[in-house]
Amino acid sequence: MRELKIRKTDRAGVKAHKRHARKAERVKLHVTTGDTVRVVRGDDRGHVGKILRVYRKTGRVVVEGANIVKRHRKARTADEQGGIIDFPAPMHASNVMLLDPKSDRPTRTRRRIDTDGTKERISVKSGDAIPRVH
Repeated sequence: MRELKIRKTDRAGVKAHKRHARKAERVKLHVTTGDTVRVVRGDDRGHVGKILRVYRKTGRVVVEGANIVKRHRKARTADEQGGIIDFPAPMHASNVMLLDPKSDRPTRTRRRIDTDGTKERISVKSGDAIPRVH
């Protein structure tokens, strides 16, 4: 009986590895958690709120009080109550703009590197630094 020779190619592994690398990469965003933003597109246009959460893989943000959706939720334990809950759903980061700290109007941002090497965000409209909220 002759032994079977199987030619192994790692094509599938290479393809999957590339796909994973592309999906796992983080998106650079102009806003961070705690920033005050205005929604500029969508049903909640004009709404001002704080960013509660940032999803770097998908490029989405959760804004406090905006994009409210309802979810029907079953009680998971005996003492927990089920029902319809309202919560803010993620929206794409391109639909929000950072507010200028001086005039409270939406602005784009620039980056400036200080003499000590730290980066800070600068408002394009007023030229003031936008502090990071931690």
